[in-house]
Amino acid sequence: MSNSHVLISEVGPRDGLQSVKATMPTADKLRWIDALYKAGVREIEVASFVPARLLPQMADAAEVVRHAITLPGLTVLALVPNRRGAEAALAAGVHKLTMPVSASAAHSLANVRKTREEMVEEVRAISDLRRGIAPHVKLEAAISTAFGCTLQGLVPEDDVIRLAAQCIAGRCRRVGPVGHRRLCQSGAGTPPVPAPACRNRPLRRRGPHAQHPRPGPGQLPGRV
Repeated sequence: MSNSHVLISEVGPRDGLQSVKATMPTADKLRWIDALYKAGVREIEVASFVPARLLPQMADAAEVVRHAITLPGLTVLALVPNRRGAEAALAAGVHKLTMPVSASAAHSLANVRKTREEMVEEVRAISDLRRGIAPHVKLEAAISTAFGCTLQGLVPEDDVIRLAAQCIAGRCRRVGPVGHRRLCQSGAGTPPVPAPACRNRPLRRRGPHAQHPRPGPGQLPGRV
């Protein structure tokens, strides 16, 4: 255990803000990111590159990224649901792109208006884009609703593993499961649920287990 380490990847400035109606002023976002950095956090997902008409809370994404990348040693992430978002994020200077890929067929259509298969194609397209203009930028897939879905209900374990394998084949550097925030609140994402999907699987690029910033037993992946 002496060589093991834990990476804390903070997603509050993106996931914590885009799900609320109020829009935080840009200056306050920058102070929040600075405070996280001073507290020792070295990886932060700071924004989501989506149309401002859909998520006005993220309209200042490029400005937020440009500030965050000035902090020495900080890895700056941005969530990008499609190629257009990836182009804007790369232009702003992000260090890592996160693609939201739903294990639940119903959630994928509701969240990004694309099927799971179409999102895997987006992963491949963004990987090609990244390799062409910014090969130093990393790409990871966040497999959302990996432990269950409020729209679909049970998400078969094999669907999660199959989707993760497809993302890796699409040249994602890292793949990690993400618990649905409502399941975290209800307790459906308790440690015994994630365990089977995360153990003894032949995936070479397993990423971090991410949880939404909401209270609940689903935020206890340490037992997996």
